[in-house]
Amino acid sequence: MSVRSGVQATGLALAISVALFALPGAAAAATTAEPVSRDSLMRRVSDERDTGHRYEALRHVEDLLARWPEDHEAQVMRATLVSELGGSVRAEELARAERPMLPPVPLQRLRADVVAHEIRWGDAEPVDPRVPYAEPDAAVASLDQLINDPRPEMKDIADRARIDRLVALDKAGRAPEAVAEYDRLRAQNVTIPAYAQRSVADALLQQHRPAEAAKLFEESIRQDPGPYDSEEADPRIELSYAYLESQRTTDAFQTIDKLADSEPRWIRSPATPTPLQNSRKVDADLNAALMREYVGLLAEAHGRLTAMSDEAPANAAIRRELGMSELSRGWPRRASDTLTIAGTLDTNDIGADLGVVDANRALNDYAGVEPALQDAESLAPRSPRVKQERQSWERERGWQFDITQANGKGSSPDYGDRDSETQATIMSPLLADHWRILGIGRYASADLPEGHVERERFGLGVRGYARGLEAYVQALPSTDRFVSRTAFEAGATYAITDHWAVAADWSSAGADVPLRAQYYGITAKTLDTSVIWRASELTQVKVTASQGRFSDDNKRTAWLASIVQRVYTAPNLTLDGGVELGGSHNTLPDRPYFNPKRDNSWAATARLENLLHQFYDTQWRQRIDVAVGQYAERGFATDWQASARYGQTFEPRAGLSFGWGIGWHNQPYDGKRESRVVLDLTMHWGE
Repeated sequence: MSVRSGVQATGLALAISVALFALPGAAAAATTAEPVSRDSLMRRVSDERDTGHRYEALRHVEDLLARWPEDHEAQVMRATLVSELGGSVRAEELARAERPMLPPVPLQRLRADVVAHEIRWGDAEPVDPRVPYAEPDAAVASLDQLINDPRPEMKDIADRARIDRLVALDKAGRAPEAVAEYDRLRAQNVTIPAYAQRSVADALLQQHRPAEAAKLFEESIRQDPGPYDSEEADPRIELSYAYLESQRTTDAFQTIDKLADSEPRWIRSPATPTPLQNSRKVDADLNAALMREYVGLLAEAHGRLTAMSDEAPANAAIRRELGMSELSRGWPRRASDTLTIAGTLDTNDIGADLGVVDANRALNDYAGVEPALQDAESLAPRSPRVKQERQSWERERGWQFDITQANGKGSSPDYGDRDSETQATIMSPLLADHWRILGIGRYASADLPEGHVERERFGLGVRGYARGLEAYVQALPSTDRFVSRTAFEAGATYAITDHWAVAADWSSAGADVPLRAQYYGITAKTLDTSVIWRASELTQVKVTASQGRFSDDNKRTAWLASIVQRVYTAPNLTLDGGVELGGSHNTLPDRPYFNPKRDNSWAATARLENLLHQFYDTQWRQRIDVAVGQYAERGFATDWQASARYGQTFEPRAGLSFGWGIGWHNQPYDGKRESRVVLDLTMHWGE
């Protein structure tokens, strides 16, 4: 889950190569300088190695072999030292070139060293991008050979191979196998060293076991607090994610922020007068920003990523995450451009390619999604990110089903003493990347003083998609006894830019016509148009104009304007405030349904949303809406109006959600105060 930066350790390999070429000459010089016994040279080798001076030890070994070239102990020691200095492949070549060949145990030990380096190479870019797991898979196969060696003298090598296999499985994207093998080793009371614990903890995170992963990361850090190899990500980054996914947000922030603060921004080296950017500082800062984004602190995360990108514009990982931040803030076009740049900076960055796919999906631009996703799957078929994208795309392009149910009780002139409204929609899978066929059912009823009334419509429609555009046409014949008119409906929403959008909806028999009008056989042709400006998730302004031409010759015009502003954001919690203004006008006020000659209203609004619980795709949220204002109707006194609603949404898994809410509304109608309580239920299946 963390963002890692790979560093190629070419300096050490170069130093070893130089040493191997230079040492024979140095050894020859030492041979002529002074006579030294074989045993004294071996003691020097052991002393230098024990004190960590492996280059000096290697020089003495070469001196010894120059004098006694067939000394097996010296041959083994030379190969061992070269391997310990990072040249395991060269060490194995030297050992196998010796004549007679070295004994089996030293050779197998060197083979284990080579495999350990193959595992480390698993973090680097693959030799063939189309076979991304070839190197770690080969390491697993080599380790299996060592483990299955039946010779008793190979037991300690096999035991080490079992530990290294945990690391190899994790790097090969085979997390389930790594966790299963770890559980077996623990059942056998095998002690797992810190370096392997970190890999197992990473695999546990992939298997959605964050609490166990956190404990294992903590234990590995206690055993090995660092500093860590330049090729290895700091385990405190992944520990922070384990905390975050275990609902320990405070611990996650404290851990990642402490790490970021502890790392210097620049590293000075005597080899160059120009300071070098500290990649570990970049990793820590980048992940600190991402964690803010994951808990809904979108503006803060975006600010951090923007500053980092300005400082390092050619850093592909930063640019990619900046694009994903822009997407989460509702700017898909801008995000697509940023992610495309990230992809050009690192052509093997699957994350950038998938980000472009997400941006296109947000814009309803589906044509290129499947080819791009198939390409990503060919490059990283075991990647959790790729698998999640595939599952999400299959849900989005598959069947969609929605149903809403509202039951009201009160004394509203439009709804009566009791009312009910149900709407169900089912949409076909995406056809040719642009179309869906949908079936729609609507049912509404009310108990009016005049009697019971119903509105029933069932029909079919077509929905179309293009970049930034969603449009529909549908026909819903009436099946009730009150109105026989078929509702022909059409509408479209077009996102002109990342900030501006327009929408229009027309119906020959509008569903928002009062049920009291339905009782008297009255319908209306309705048209609603909207203009929306959205700066980000923080600010939105919307203006709607509506017109209704009733079959009794009444003409209604209405308008509604609203502004919503984020006033407070905390991890997994938001508070919005706003204002709504509206009014309407009817040409024929004396009708059997509520239609004042002219009215106006305003209200101050507030909305609180927060995440009650989350465990990966399982989420439980709550929302509170409150509005208080005034309502003025011509011919009657101005008076207060208010509404409130409390609701929850539960998502047991991705693509399935259930919601419920209870609301209350109170305002005057024709000078008489009336109220209504509504219980609403929702269900969604799809994406």
